[in-house]
Amino acid sequence: MSLMQKFLGAAATLALTSGAALADPAIIYDLGGKFDKSFNEAAYGGAERWKAETGGTYKELEMQSEAQREQALRRLAEAGANPVVMTGFAFGDVLNTVAPDFPDTKFAIIDMVVERPNVKSVVFNEHEGSYLVGMMAALASKTGTVGFIGGMDIPLIRKFGCGYAEGVKAVNPDATIVMNMTGTTPSAWNDPVKGAELAKAQKSQGADVIYAAAGGTGIGVLQAAADEGILSIGVDSNQNYLHPGQVLTSMTKRVDNAVYEAFKEGADMTTGINVMGLANDGVGYALDEHNAALVTPEMKAAVDAAAEKIKSGEIVVHDYMSDNTCPSASF
Repeated sequence: MSLMQKFLGAAATLALTSGAALADPAIIYDLGGKFDKSFNEAAYGGAERWKAETGGTYKELEMQSEAQREQALRRLAEAGANPVVMTGFAFGDVLNTVAPDFPDTKFAIIDMVVERPNVKSVVFNEHEGSYLVGMMAALASKTGTVGFIGGMDIPLIRKFGCGYAEGVKAVNPDATIVMNMTGTTPSAWNDPVKGAELAKAQKSQGADVIYAAAGGTGIGVLQAAADEGILSIGVDSNQNYLHPGQVLTSMTKRVDNAVYEAFKEGADMTTGINVMGLANDGVGYALDEHNAALVTPEMKAAVDAAAEKIKSGEIVVHDYMSDNTCPSASF
């Protein structure tokens, strides 16, 4: 090999390395849109935080239909994005198919486990955070009846509802919990009109606090609760600000941290399963100026004490997805 050939080979290697180092991360938002004020928007917030801190740029795609999942994923991988982050369990099958075709690209999926060597799976202990807001609902309720409205009827959303019910029952074993799901198709994530109808129906059954775990549909739940003069509980993002003084709290799911960390790690992102729960601030409840007047010192003390017991393992909240059962409620 001549000196010139060695030089050109080294230059080519350097160019490839530099290109990899400068690859932009990317994010694909699930159905419901980037600004759903909930799950997707939390993910967007994490991407924007990374952008603000690093001055970097990232690619993003918003899907309009289920049929676009594989196309969107392949398009970003082929464009050289690394890592590519997906928000939502529904990307699971597609990612399992696509990831092997791009072995040098790292992928991160939120809310699903995909066992591929180049995939990071981020899952949350939503049942733990839901237990805490369930306690708050029971402590705030004057009627002894509270509600839960889920989006699409899938085990993940039952996990929210079951944890919530267990927290309610921990405070008031005699409480009545009205449970509804919006639907059985992906459109259930983005139907605020149906969410409002369900909230009004639950109020008519006596519910005076309603927890919505329903994506964009939840916006209708929170609006109807405010209109009807009852309390609501937001989800994923801190939604307290949407109706100040009328949203009791929000079960925060730090999707923003998951996206931020994936972008920060870049092409060197650690793969495998990452569980985010109360112990590592992956879930929690929101307390700010918008709901401070609704949360008494006694309520806060009780919930914080339970949170510490969950972190230590003294309280173990039942995970619906472990056995598809819910000891505290019926769906």
